[in-house]
Amino acid sequence: MTIYLDHAATAPINGAAIEALNAQMRKVGNASSLHNPGRSIRKDVEDARHALSELVGAAPSEIIFTGSGTEANNLAIKGFFWQSPERNVIVTSAFEHHAILDPIEWLVEHESAEQILIPITRAGLIDLDFLKAVVASRAAEIAVISIMHSNNELGAIQPIAEVVNIAREIPVHTDAVQSFGKVEFNFDSLGVTAATISAHKVGGPLGVAALILKRGLDLTPILHGGGQEREIRSGTLNAPAIVAFTAAAQDAIANREENFRKVRHLRDYFISRLQVILPDVRINSISDPALPGILNATFPGTESDALLLLLDTEGISASAGSACSAGVPRPSHVLMALGLSESDADASLRLSIGTTNTEKEIDQVLAILPSVVERARNAFVVSELI
Repeated sequence: MTIYLDHAATAPINGAAIEALNAQMRKVGNASSLHNPGRSIRKDVEDARHALSELVGAAPSEIIFTGSGTEANNLAIKGFFWQSPERNVIVTSAFEHHAILDPIEWLVEHESAEQILIPITRAGLIDLDFLKAVVASRAAEIAVISIMHSNNELGAIQPIAEVVNIAREIPVHTDAVQSFGKVEFNFDSLGVTAATISAHKVGGPLGVAALILKRGLDLTPILHGGGQEREIRSGTLNAPAIVAFTAAAQDAIANREENFRKVRHLRDYFISRLQVILPDVRINSISDPALPGILNATFPGTESDALLLLLDTEGISASAGSACSAGVPRPSHVLMALGLSESDADASLRLSIGTTNTEKEIDQVLAILPSVVERARNAFVVSELI
């Protein structure tokens, strides 16, 4: 038995993406070449770009393909910072993904940047009053404001349109990797300057993502070479992955409302029964609006590593937080930003449900979970005594 409850880390590639990937991989040609095979590949890429732009509410020229969401986030953060040498402040939230926090930290260490972190309310939302005060006092110094559209560990959807209104002329970037394809997301309607989306979160292949950047804007690139993608992201275009990305996104958007209802039902079903079989469990993912499938809970008297390993032996895949930080022995910075103690953060799991899960699987997990928690608590007691 294998039950996959880590869809926020990566979603299973869907059938539409597999078919598109296989078909494109049979073609040969570099999209930058002038010969007929190259032009054919270029047409496939541009058709995919156009279709993806319509799905996300952007112009085709605003889609810049990258190799990952992390790369797109780095392009946005470093690009906006380098583009405005007179501005050295970067504003973000305390519970951003490390793909945002780490490039900012690098700029602080190497480029004399100043980071301002917006605190988080207990409901998992950024403190807008804090942001208003920062903008009121430091607007002329701020190079970029970057706030994720939805949090990857809590599912909380952030008030990005309000952030844009507060920011006024300051560039606003949003990491929408978790949101795109699951909830309403429209680049033009939000009014952001830039956004990040990624294929493997929406049923597409690994290794392809996009930075959406308003027309007419330049960013200082990280890579230099062939000048592809508005001279912002040089490198041979990964045509098979790009075409498959769009196919996956089309499938996700076409079925988004139905998928949302199904996944939200499974999450609510899980929470209602979890609180009956383990009454002392505390649910951390309490915000609304939120992504449909993320359940984050604290299991007092345990350690997340033990819980994960015990679940894995039962064929259940879950997470203690962002998969990009896997193997790093530290409590979730997201949960600590939420106000949890280090011990509670270290006793928490993220279970992220997707469209391939079933109610039967949820029942199987619920049947196993009490014994897993008991064994984890016993192991925790022993470790405390040693």
